[in-house]
Amino acid sequence: MYAVIATGGKQYKVGEGEIVRVEKLPGEVGDTVRLDQVLLFSDGENVKVGQPTVENVAVDAQIVEQGKAKKVLVFRFKRRKGYRKKQGHRQPFTALKINKIEAGA
Repeated sequence: MYAVIATGGKQYKVGEGEIVRVEKLPGEVGDTVRLDQVLLFSDGENVKVGQPTVENVAVDAQIVEQGKAKKVLVFRFKRRKGYRKKQGHRQPFTALKINKIEAGA
């Protein structure tokens, strides 16, 4: 059983028991999150494709970690002009453990 969910402007294929990193969601570690923007749902035999979402299907997940990804360095310069700029960025993320995919929720 798996589902394709949309959160943070991205799409993720998830199954029960998996841990997935998504864009930062509000909440503390241990809180439960209900994701109801399910774009596709499969129970092994049947596949339901939403237009744009599948109704009566939701994904229950638990927040495992709130953190920041590895640093990405941004370096800008203009040749022969002495202009150099070095900047770093760490994107915040939320790690979710998928507890249950509820069909008919």
